[in-house]
Amino acid sequence: MKVFKFGGASVKSAEGVRNLKYIVEDQIEGGLFVIISAMGKTTNALENVLELFMKGESTAALAAFAEIEQYHNTIISDLFEGKPVPATITRLYNECRTILSSSKPIAEDYEKWYDAIVSYGELISTTIISEYLNASGVRNHWVDMRKCFITDARFKYANVDIESSTVLLSKEIAESKEQLFIGQGFIGATIGGQTTTLGREGSDYSAAVTASILDAESVTIWKDVVGILNADPKIFPETEYIPELTYLDAIELAYSGAQIIHPKTIKPLQNKNIPLYVRPFGDKQAPGSVIKAEIDRPIDVPILILKRNQVLLTIRPADFSFVLEERLAQIFTMLEEFNIKTNLIQTSAVSMTLAVDHSRYLDEVVASFHAKGFHVAYNDGMELLTIRGYRTPQLEKYSRNDNVYLAQRTRRIVRIVRKEGSAIY
Repeated sequence: MKVFKFGGASVKSAEGVRNLKYIVEDQIEGGLFVIISAMGKTTNALENVLELFMKGESTAALAAFAEIEQYHNTIISDLFEGKPVPATITRLYNECRTILSSSKPIAEDYEKWYDAIVSYGELISTTIISEYLNASGVRNHWVDMRKCFITDARFKYANVDIESSTVLLSKEIAESKEQLFIGQGFIGATIGGQTTTLGREGSDYSAAVTASILDAESVTIWKDVVGILNADPKIFPETEYIPELTYLDAIELAYSGAQIIHPKTIKPLQNKNIPLYVRPFGDKQAPGSVIKAEIDRPIDVPILILKRNQVLLTIRPADFSFVLEERLAQIFTMLEEFNIKTNLIQTSAVSMTLAVDHSRYLDEVVASFHAKGFHVAYNDGMELLTIRGYRTPQLEKYSRNDNVYLAQRTRRIVRIVRKEGSAIY
């Protein structure tokens, strides 16, 4: 069994879906499980629908969802040469419309509603692709990952229960007559059947867990790049190709915010020693890059990772007590309650400074710290630049700006927090 994963950019158009067929159709023998994301920017569009829905603007939410339907119907019309939208897809449209028109959300359940609504992106995309492949003679088995991935109830950031999910997914595979399986990335469900999502870009994690459960020989992520690069080419004009990385390299890069791989992806693969390939969906013959246990030679180029939409928080006890064991535990427990992801930490005797992902709960977090006897100052609109294997010219170039608020440097890594948009790339 092999596992392939296609992101939204790979299937954003009818042409992309046809290319997916071209890539997978000669890889089915021996078993192939394909994990697919929502098409194009559908997740962003559904998040906009969610915001309207949460504000009680159901008419506007339905209108925004109608635009999403139209986008998919255009792709369907091209793929199926003008034939009616398949009933399986119409059913999904109707389900989501029913939620938007008949439900009364409350703010405290935001994450639950996020998962219930945004998950339709993956459900719709995989259904379209499964139907198209079947109509084209490429027989496949559509898998509802909500029935195969059991997760905890940490909505929007759920974790997969590997033991329970192994039983369900293995049974799904064993009972099918097909060798090609089409499943959604990013989604699962609680043991009670409530839909959950695994975090933005969680489709990589879905592919890794699937591979681990099925003891796959490899995972391949198909992207719009030649392989793994030392920087995002959309941000940094000069990039270099990296043919191979170790699992440890990949974990470090993912933690720092590299978009090439989801942070939770590596562990399930490393546990089973399953290699992960990153290959260009525009050229299935290209070798791409590989992440594995050991590589032939170490990386000899600096790796630059820019993580935007950051907040720099400085927290100190109002009574000037030391920020030691019990205070540290209290701070991180409070951040965890609001699902705040910490990306950088710096401490002094009486304060802690953190770079964290921006959250819709920022004001509530600050108020909560004040109520617990902490003083909080913060700057939003920040970005975090990590340079792994930095060289002196880069260090001078990126850290000399007046908009640098914090810089950390070790033997191999420099991390710089600065005002967003102020960097020179």
